[in-house]
Amino acid sequence: MTQSNSPSYLNELRWNEDGLVPAIAKDWKTGKVLMMAWMSAESLRCTVEEGRAVYWSRSRQALWRKGESSGNTQQLKELRLDCDGDTLLLEVEQLGGMACHTGREHCFYRQLTDGEWQTIESVLKDPKEIYGTGS
Repeated sequence: MTQSNSPSYLNELRWNEDGLVPAIAKDWKTGKVLMMAWMSAESLRCTVEEGRAVYWSRSRQALWRKGESSGNTQQLKELRLDCDGDTLLLEVEQLGGMACHTGREHCFYRQLTDGEWQTIESVLKDPKEIYGTGS
């Protein structure tokens, strides 16, 4: 893609050495932080154009449309850029009630208590039911 074809908002971001920025998704109604993922210029462009969260999967080296396997999509309500230009905040409507691949509402379900990570939130749906036995 040539620079002249890039939307100007992409030029405002400070991309890391891998061409990515961290993206935090939070529930637009409750304010609860749901997850953190990475975005490339292409995934950000797709997010804006499609009105739903599209991330960059570092493990697969491919675009990841949130909910493409699980059905738990994130509809974009608002997109913000932090003061340093290096982190995005997506305010989303979490459809399906689960943002985490573990079958939980969000990815931050462990809390440090007495020097140990404790699971403090229950699984809403077994990941095998969401993704099948191959996950």
